[in-house]
This record gives sequence, C-alpha cells and structure tokens, in this order.
Amino acid sequence: MASLSLRGIYKRYPGGVVAVSDFTMNIKDKEFIILVGPSGCGKSTTLRMIAGLETPSFGDIYIDGKRVNDVPANQREIGFVFQNYALFRHMTVYDNIAFGLKLKKVPKDEIKKRVTELLDITGLAGLEKRYPNQLSGGQRQRVAFARALAPNPSVLLLDEPFAAIDAKVRTELRTWLRSMVTRLGITSIFVTHDQDEAVEVADEIIITNHGKIEQMGSPIEIYKSPA
Repeated sequence: MASLSLRGIYKRYPGGVVAVSDFTMNIKDKEFIILVGPSGCGKSTTLRMIAGLETPSFGDIYIDGKRVNDVPANQREIGFVFQNYALFRHMTVYDNIAFGLKLKKVPKDEIKKRVTELLDITGLAGLEKRYPNQLSGGQRQRVAFARALAPNPSVLLLDEPFAAIDAKVRTELRTWLRSMVTRLGITSIFVTHDQDEAVEVADEIIITNHGKIEQMGSPIEIYKSPA
C-alpha cells in the first residue's frame, strides 16, 4: 500500500477557469480520507489528477515519496471507482472483474484465484456468470469495486460511488465499504457531497470549496468545530 501527497496543486482550464487552487494534503498509508464539498468545487478533478487522467497546471503529486506527475495512468497502481459504475455491459461479472488482470497478461490460473477471492470479499459469489443488466445497482457497484481492486492497487479512488443508488442501499454499502477497506488496508480517497457519508466512514475529512481546502480534521473535530 502507499502514502499519497499533493503539494501546491493547481488546475487551470483554457479560458482561465481555475478548478483546483493551491491544494496541499498528505495521506498516510492505509488512511481513509473523504473529500467533501458542493458540486463543482474541484473534488473530482483532484481525483482525476491523482489517477493521471488529468495533468496539474502546477504542483506535484507523490505516491510513496515518488513524484508521479509524468507517470502514465496505467503505471500508477491506482484503482478508480466511478459514479456510474462504468461496467462493460457485454461482459459477465467475472470478465468485468478480470479485465485489468487480463490487460496485464496475468496467467489464467492466477486470474481465476484473484477473481474468486474478490467475489467472496465483495459478496458476489454465485453471480459471476451474470451480466450488469441482471444486477441491482448495489451489486453493480460491488462489481466496480472488485474490478478496481483486482490488480492490487496501492491507492483506491472513489468518485461519489453511491450517488446513483437509493438511500437504503447506500447506507448498507457505506458500512460494507468501510469494513472492506479496513480489512484490505488500502489507502483510499472517497469524494462525496453527502455529509452523513463523510462522518460515517472517514478517518479524516477534507472540506473543499471553490477548488480550495477550507478545513481538515477528524469527523469529530469537524462536527464539533466547523470552520
């Protein structure tokens, strides 16, 4: 697993729009961080820069002390879970989870072992032959988690992963996600605008607005002394 550091990150788009401004944070190995803030405040852009899907205009990103600004996304060892699942509709649950391992040309027996392990961890055992349209929203999101975890990433990024799921299932998945991440011991950043979600699962909460950090602290600190 890995520590993660962002130092003085700016993201400016053509036309002068600043999405992220002087963003600095340090995340310890195995820590579960929540970025919380209103829509359009730069949360998702920050995740995309960590993942290598966007390039910072200024500033540096370090994973385990190594500067990764120029490292391609597929070499950063990062798992990414998107809001809309982004599953391959023509593939079974098994093949969706195995996708990243096949790209890495992992031997078939190792792929089978890893996918079977993840089906068990995510509570999807018995569903491996189904297609995404045969699953509930909660099950689809578990497949997306399993696919992101399959290549053993150093860092897990979660971009509003429960936004498309109804409230009851979302509460259940929150509890499940927190226990799973703790069990796996993976450094994680979770983006949300849901304050309840943030307080329930985070080791530390980072509140952002207009592309800047407004406050950082434990859920109890933020709750008792909001800036």
